[in-house]
Amino acid sequence: MQKILRKRLLDKLLVLKDKNFIKVITGVRRAGKSTLLLQFQELLREQNPNVSIISINMDLPEFRFLGEKNWKEIYDYIKSLLRKSETNYVFIDEVQNIQEFEKLLEGLYVTPNVDLYVTGSNAYLLSSELATLLTGRAYEINVLPFSFAEYLEFTGKSTNTERAFANYLRIGGFPEAVGFAVSGESYVYEYLKTVFRNIYENDIKKRYKIYYETSYEEVIKFLIDSVGSNVSARNIAKVLTANGKKIDNKTVSRYINTLVEAYLFYKVNRYDIKGKQHLATQEKYYLVDLGLRYALIGKELTADAGHLLENVIYLELLRRNNQIWIGKTDSLEVDFVVRNKTGYTKYVQVAYTVKDKKTLERELAPFNKIPDFNERLLITMDYETGNHNGVKQINAIDWLLDNKDD
Repeated sequence: MQKILRKRLLDKLLVLKDKNFIKVITGVRRAGKSTLLLQFQELLREQNPNVSIISINMDLPEFRFLGEKNWKEIYDYIKSLLRKSETNYVFIDEVQNIQEFEKLLEGLYVTPNVDLYVTGSNAYLLSSELATLLTGRAYEINVLPFSFAEYLEFTGKSTNTERAFANYLRIGGFPEAVGFAVSGESYVYEYLKTVFRNIYENDIKKRYKIYYETSYEEVIKFLIDSVGSNVSARNIAKVLTANGKKIDNKTVSRYINTLVEAYLFYKVNRYDIKGKQHLATQEKYYLVDLGLRYALIGKELTADAGHLLENVIYLELLRRNNQIWIGKTDSLEVDFVVRNKTGYTKYVQVAYTVKDKKTLERELAPFNKIPDFNERLLITMDYETGNHNGVKQINAIDWLLDNKDD
């Protein structure tokens, strides 16, 4: 195992350095946000050994005393550490643990010579209220667990990428979980259960009222078991009620929102390609890390292999700075409509294998219904690549290890 630099994320921070934004680093707990900030601080010290860095981690014991203070007292404490007439780089880890943290951020933002970086494990950081307060002042960088390329770099297992990918699907990319894998996968899953419990206790239960934990767990299991499938709160409530877990769709919807806000799941809405309009029903949810799937529901990889691959591809598209929707074209569906930061749109279909002729025809059919000529990509685990009337077929592992932003 070796320490790795999250180069794509560090490059973003370097571009944003000294820019008049609050850099908001978001993402699920234990994905590596704190490590990213430490790596960035090291880069700052390499550029200037005398740089002024003020780093506060609200989860560490030495800063717990700040948790008992109001935002103004914390502001005064930070201000007392600032050097005059030079840029001070201020880092606050898990800022949501500070009462009225938005007032603290606003105060530091307008303070001269402060370049501000904060992390948080709950989407409340960028909720409508705070977003309104910080309109045009905040820039979000979302941190995910290791990509497959980062997993290979961290483990050094680059000789047999197929076997490594199978391991990656099982244990996921949480950095500490990957480290535990050396001792055995049972340690990985115990660790991931602890991670989930930590997220639940700190980012969900403290903020929202969860009246029936067993029902909440059933909703989580349902979503985990449905990655890559269209779902709705109404259908989930109907299925759970039929199985003896009576729950209404409003409660299910509220539970799902808490999971999305804690970055455990990412919601992807549907988009009508022909009508060029966003749709408000039958969205999909993707799990932030597939290691949690096995840890929490214990399903084998052979179940829903195609949907698991789809989950991995979605997360990688997200890492590569894309906007992503589920594509609807007539009665058919394209897995992903992808728009990059320059506004270029392409269509992506994911299938574990298309060796069977009928399967290939089924996967290509939605592309034939799309009226424009934007790029079309079919990603599979098959060795075969090629072109199907303008649709480029590519191996998933090759695509994942191609580090170019799309």
